[in-house]
Amino acid sequence: MMRMKRLVFLLVLVGCGKGPSRDQCTKLLDHLVDLEFKKAGASATADAQKAELAKQKQAVVTNKTKDFVAACVDRTAKDRVECALQATDLDGVAKCDDTK
Repeated sequence: MMRMKRLVFLLVLVGCGKGPSRDQCTKLLDHLVDLEFKKAGASATADAQKAELAKQKQAVVTNKTKDFVAACVDRTAKDRVECALQATDLDGVAKCDDTK
C-alpha cells in the first residue's frame, strides 16, 4: 500500500493543459489497483481465490475512489493519466512522470 501512496503522489503533481475526465481517473485507479495486486503476486487459479481477490480489489477501489478521483481531476495532467493507463507495470507508471 505504501507503493500505491507514492504512485498517487506522483500522479497528482500539477500539470498543464486540460485535465483528465472523471472517467479517465476512475479507470486509472482501477488500473493502478490491478497493477499493485499483480506486483504483489496476487494471482488465483481457483474460483474461490479469484472471488476473494476481486473482493479485495473492490474494497480498495471503493475506499480510495472519492479522494483519488478528485485529486486526479484537479491536479494531474491529462497526458500523465493517459500514459499511466497504457503502462503495463508500476515502473511504467512511474516513468510517466518523466514525460514532462
